[in-house]
Amino acid sequence: MKFNIGRMMGYRAYLSPDREGSIGDGYRYSFSEANARANQLADYLKEQGIGGGDRVAILCKNNEHVGTTLFAAGKIGAIAVMLNWRLQVAELEYILRDCTPSCLVYDAEFSDAIQALRTNIPIRNFIRKGSDGSDIEFEEALKGRSAVDPECSAGGDDPAIIMYTSGTTGKPKGAVLTHDNLFWSSTAISHTIEWNYDHRFLSIAPLFHIGGLAPLITNVHKGSTTFFMPNFDPVAVWNTIATERITTMMSVPLMLQAMLMVAKARTVDASSLKTITCGASSVPESLIRAYLDMGVKVQQVYGITEYSGAVTFWTHDMPLEKSNSQGKPVFHGDLKIVDPQSGVPLPTGEVGEILCKGPMVFKEYWDNPEATRAAFVDGWYRSGDLGRVDTEGFFYVVDRLKDMIISGGENIYPAELEAVICMCPGVAETAVVGLPDSRWGEIPVAYVVVKPDQQVSAEDIMNVCKQRLASYKCVKDVRFVDALPKNPVGKVLKTALRDGN
Repeated sequence: MKFNIGRMMGYRAYLSPDREGSIGDGYRYSFSEANARANQLADYLKEQGIGGGDRVAILCKNNEHVGTTLFAAGKIGAIAVMLNWRLQVAELEYILRDCTPSCLVYDAEFSDAIQALRTNIPIRNFIRKGSDGSDIEFEEALKGRSAVDPECSAGGDDPAIIMYTSGTTGKPKGAVLTHDNLFWSSTAISHTIEWNYDHRFLSIAPLFHIGGLAPLITNVHKGSTTFFMPNFDPVAVWNTIATERITTMMSVPLMLQAMLMVAKARTVDASSLKTITCGASSVPESLIRAYLDMGVKVQQVYGITEYSGAVTFWTHDMPLEKSNSQGKPVFHGDLKIVDPQSGVPLPTGEVGEILCKGPMVFKEYWDNPEATRAAFVDGWYRSGDLGRVDTEGFFYVVDRLKDMIISGGENIYPAELEAVICMCPGVAETAVVGLPDSRWGEIPVAYVVVKPDQQVSAEDIMNVCKQRLASYKCVKDVRFVDALPKNPVGKVLKTALRDGN
């Protein structure tokens, strides 16, 4: 029998019927109840003519109805499309035209966006969660429906989820993750770090990111409880941790910083919280130590959507001096560092492109065979990230391949320059890009945002670089801007900077 994420929910309900599965503000469902709700929605979708291979788009914040929709789609062989609710209408329209869903489930707070979209996108069915409106309300769609697990032959290598990349270099691409991908992802995560039956997980990282979604799948696989929190507020997070006895959560460094500020300003109860997994960027050692002082172990993850979640972990039982690394590959995962041009594996310590292999690697980009072909070489997924591995097997992500600057034949990594420039007093943030130069081919140019009421000169920044970097790495030009161009998830659009925008 092929693995199916919807059927997985059924297995969990059978094994742990009374165990809390999905809880949040105003609701508390056991795994048996959560499975019944998914079956009821699956029954409704089937009546609307939705079945194998059809897409069901989800425009919702973190709440149990996202999980209900995800598992309901799996139960009938449909494909869930996770939409980023931070996107503008035009961006959502592009994605919806690309994946052509048959149904769109949305939170009522996004009704204005839905109204703007529905005239241009031929979607047959809309399901609204909350408030009043013309579309059927989510709970109404479930009412009176069969709670029996439906028969379904889909699974295995069939698509289960489409997650769109952030599109920092062009239009977003839909990464197709199969049922098998999600099984192996949850297996890899739970075999690499502590992920136990008695975990109570706080779901605050957005579910439209793989870092938010992969833990949800893992929780059902392992029988862990998920508490959904739609909006991040550090005070509310600490209150929830205390009242719900949360044991673990997924976060990003900015969340950790905000939570620490609250913990320093008032008494918080962190007695139940054992671990926090942090992604998106490296966590400073000082922050790791601050949480250790509270009895909380911070661990880091390097994740990729096309890898169905975690690629590497730095875990709390690894040496603290290695916390500046991304750790080691997940169980069942293989990585190697190669020359980006020749594909030849590089010696230990040399910087090259990170290639990934394993059963977690995605199937394809939706309706984009050219991009799919370009993403693979001899069965290995090309991450587009530059990195190195040390003698002890710890991996370090250095920069994005597309951002590397080649100046006078030397490789320059913008991330290294950006870290140094941010040491300059008064600098709020910066982005370094390579711009054409008749003599050197490219030169590093820094775009800098200065903190309010601060004064920073180009000379100040260049001096900081000269003190800490080889001369060829130093920025050759500094341009001050009010803000850096970013996409809806906060990634700097370096293409826009290179184009002078």
